Amino acid sequence: MSAPVRIGILFGGPSAEHEVSCASALGVARALAGGGYRTVAIGVTRTGGLRLVPDAVLAELRDGAGADRAIDDRLTVTGPPVELRAGRRPGTAVVTAANASGAVHAELDVVFPVLHGPFGEDGVVQGLLESLGVPYVGCGILAAAVGMNKVAMKRALRAEGVPITPHVAFDAQTYRATDDPEKLVVGLRRPLFVKPASMGSSIGISRVAEGDDLAAAIEEALRHDQVVVVEQGVTGRELECAVLGGWRPEASAVGEVRVSGGWFDYRQKYFGDADPMVVPAVLPGEVTDRIRELSLRAFAAIGGWGLARVDFLYDEAAGELYVNELNTMPGFTAHSMYPKVWAAVGVGYREVVDRLVRLAFARHAERAATARAATAATAATAANAANAAAATASAAAGEPR
Repeated sequence: MSAPVRIGILFGGPSAEHEVSCASALGVARALAGGGYRTVAIGVTRTGGLRLVPDAVLAELRDGAGADRAIDDRLTVTGPPVELRAGRRPGTAVVTAANASGAVHAELDVVFPVLHGPFGEDGVVQGLLESLGVPYVGCGILAAAVGMNKVAMKRALRAEGVPITPHVAFDAQTYRATDDPEKLVVGLRRPLFVKPASMGSSIGISRVAEGDDLAAAIEEALRHDQVVVVEQGVTGRELECAVLGGWRPEASAVGEVRVSGGWFDYRQKYFGDADPMVVPAVLPGEVTDRIRELSLRAFAAIGGWGLARVDFLYDEAAGELYVNELNTMPGFTAHSMYPKVWAAVGVGYREVVDRLVRLAFARHAERAATARAATAATAATAANAANAAAATASAAAGEPR
């Protein structure tokens, strides 16, 4: 019998989405239970430190009552301080004590960074895991960074012909230098959506209708980022589609978010009394097919790997679809949209997680093979150059003077 795959679940983090990450991590831990895995929960504090959640604490939360809670955030960043280092064996990492002893607490074969928002979903943690040489779930450095930053993401989508809403972007300095913020949004019709460039879970976002204070909305966005994106609102339906895979990804069923108050804010997402998600969305077949096709194109536009949720705005009256954004580490509770739209096509939560782990190993193996081939090619080129130089020298030495 083969040894269980040892998975490190990274969760928490310094971003404003800390609690959402805790809930997602517990959902992943539950999905991994009994599937041939040994899970190790590593919490990231709000200041960036690491804590190793005791096995007994994780087991009690994972296997005990409360699995039916919509947002189960009882998993918290607790435990002894630890560090994450490269393992002695290639392709592994170790969790060591963050003190002079440096004792190894756990070895990891793969890491699942269930981190939302800045410092976790934006390429920062992905860079750390790349430097450790350990396989990890989800998008790589570039795709994570592009997917997190709404300005870069929109540029990538536009370059590939994916429809997006009219918008403008500006930094804090530009805003502070203007005498009238309305000058920054010339050409856009209200309602407007004012957003931090790099944030998720609807944090820092304001809807600005006629008569609303645009400056106040910009100030709120600047609390979370130094760059602001202002989008022209679309009157229509909010639809979501999930992507799963590597070089040949697949698209899920399409879900709809039924919202009140004009948009899906943080309170409705995580603390609403009613489930706002309708899966599958009731749509004409050609619209569903178009959404799935655009989801795959958007995923390819940012260089995605593993997973993403693609959010759409559908102007039903005009028959127009717009990609609003990609989320490269969407909410992962059992009640989140990502697992729900996969369940609608017969792919359960555990199978989704299994596939993501396999994709992490597949990407790591491909990169290792590419690195070996590049090293061999470089060595062969160097050897050929040395042989050519030696032959030239030999010929020169034998020539009559």
